[in-house]
Amino acid sequence: MPREVLRPGRICVITRGRDRGKKCVVVGSIDDSRVLVTGPKELNGVKRGRKNILHLLPLAENVRIRANSKDETVLAALEKSGLKEFMREIMRIEDAC
Repeated sequence: MPREVLRPGRICVITRGRDRGKKCVVVGSIDDSRVLVTGPKELNGVKRGRKNILHLLPLAENVRIRANSKDETVLAALEKSGLKEFMREIMRIEDAC
């Protein structure tokens, strides 16, 4: 997956870990293989933290935020875009074994 896809504001689905199936917003870049994401926690329970880019599935939706925005700013941008309910939905992720 090209790194350019995971710019701040991109909405992704987490495919691994305890938050599997939940959606998050990319807030910033940490290094070549990790990004900073948030749910925000008040909205869908995803805490702000770093995620491996291989554990994220980017979606077509975007919100307009600056890099390293606070959770309150992300929440306001989601409200403005009308994506609050979309972020609460949990997607089912199936293993390809």
